[in-house]
Amino acid sequence: MKRDISKIYANNTNPRVIKDYKFQQLVESIKEFPEMLELRPIIVNEAMMVLGGNMRLKACEKAGLKEVPIKIATGLTPEQEKEFIIKDNVGFGKWDWDILANEWENNKLNEWGLDVWNPETNLERFFQRRNSTRRKGKKRPCGVV
Repeated sequence: MKRDISKIYANNTNPRVIKDYKFQQLVESIKEFPEMLELRPIIVNEAMMVLGGNMRLKACEKAGLKEVPIKIATGLTPEQEKEFIIKDNVGFGKWDWDILANEWENNKLNEWGLDVWNPETNLERFFQRRNSTRRKGKKRPCGVV
């Protein structure tokens, strides 16, 4: 089911964010492959607040979409909604770098938002983009450089 994007509310308490060039990559991805939104709709509660897909919603807005595919999660308690928000954003798995290196094209993986080594990449520019949030005076957890 699709809904008018202006009727869906971003969850301002969602602790997951995507910034800078990664957010721009998400916007470009949505513009280039909007069909993926049908396969992975934004999850909202009955009040139309996002439980899953907060950054996708913001990227859809920036991409100029007027409607987005949604799925309404009904019957959840407020505690279950909080649990869903966190579990939807937790990365349980990890990448098998050998398979990625041998079976996938680095330039495509980079284009799709996965930071992998690309021999054609200008290393100075790569590290500038990757570390851009570090230079903006953001607070980092203890032990993170």
